[in-house]
Amino acid sequence: MTRKSYWALMIVSVMTLFLLSVGAIYAASAPVEIKMASPYEHKKSIAVFTHQKHVVDYRITCGQCHHDDKGQPLTNLKDGDPVKKCFDCHNKPGELKGKEAKGLADKELRAYHANAVHDNCVGCHKKYNKENKDKGKSAPQKCEECHPKKTQE
Repeated sequence: MTRKSYWALMIVSVMTLFLLSVGAIYAASAPVEIKMASPYEHKKSIAVFTHQKHVVDYRITCGQCHHDDKGQPLTNLKDGDPVKKCFDCHNKPGELKGKEAKGLADKELRAYHANAVHDNCVGCHKKYNKENKDKGKSAPQKCEECHPKKTQE
């Protein structure tokens, strides 16, 4: 190995360790799970977003979920920065689909909490599954995979 190759390998190794440690520090203080609830009644069980798992295992960046009022990713978020909850902006109850949704713009549909969450999550899961189909890994796409049947208490 040449001296130049050795130093290049060392620099890449140090940078990799740095990025992994930043991710671990971020994940240690981010919420472990987030219930994707709204204050309205739910017909199905509430989906639980595994925040740390997505950040650490799947290396999802903040901006892939958190965005500005124009739908653009918030790329400068750091751990501990205040962020709005989905429902703060997507605050209409329920979900519009089928005939109710026909002819409405995406922005109008995403005003509904369930539409916004489903668009974001399912869209990301479909993309992940397409990219990882050869690896035997898959993200949930069916309703019951994120919304298990409610149990009687």
